[in-house]
Amino acid sequence: MKKQHTDLEQDMKTTADANAEAQTPNTESATDKVADNKAETTDNVSVEPTLEEQIAAWHDKYLRLQAEFDNFRKRTIKEKMELVERGSEGAWKAILPILDDMERAVTASKKSEDIEALRQGEELVMKKFESVLASAGITAIDCVDKPFNEEEQEAVARFAAGEEKHGLVIDCVQRGYKMGDHVLRYAKVVVGE
Repeated sequence: MKKQHTDLEQDMKTTADANAEAQTPNTESATDKVADNKAETTDNVSVEPTLEEQIAAWHDKYLRLQAEFDNFRKRTIKEKMELVERGSEGAWKAILPILDDMERAVTASKKSEDIEALRQGEELVMKKFESVLASAGITAIDCVDKPFNEEEQEAVARFAAGEEKHGLVIDCVQRGYKMGDHVLRYAKVVVGE
């Protein structure tokens, strides 16, 4: 019986060694087969992203959108500031030739003794300036000998002028101007009582 037991142990050992040797090469090929099967599964079946991956993707999109909006807002503010700074550029360019005319008039008044010619030059400069204002839609408020209008005029004084001039503008101390229907500056007037 002892011999059978020893033979049985030896057979088991031999079988285990043979199995171990046989399994070693098969283990490598089995690993290769599993990797190939995974690759085939990945290629053939669409793998849906996990919830964490979806959250990360949406978070990334949110951050990018927020950055784009911040850039848009900053760019818009910058453009508006430039428009405000340069909005009146055209008006100032139109006024510069009038300044040139005024400089020429001052230079001419120092050299000339002809008062009438100087007055005509001043009137030309004033007419040119008024035409520039008119091209911008700015007009003077006509108010002398017309009823007092508090929406366009400011009474700086009252003067006894008789019954026929009561409530009328007798004199305009400072001209007022309108741009369309909007009053830029109220006319300062003297009103009759």
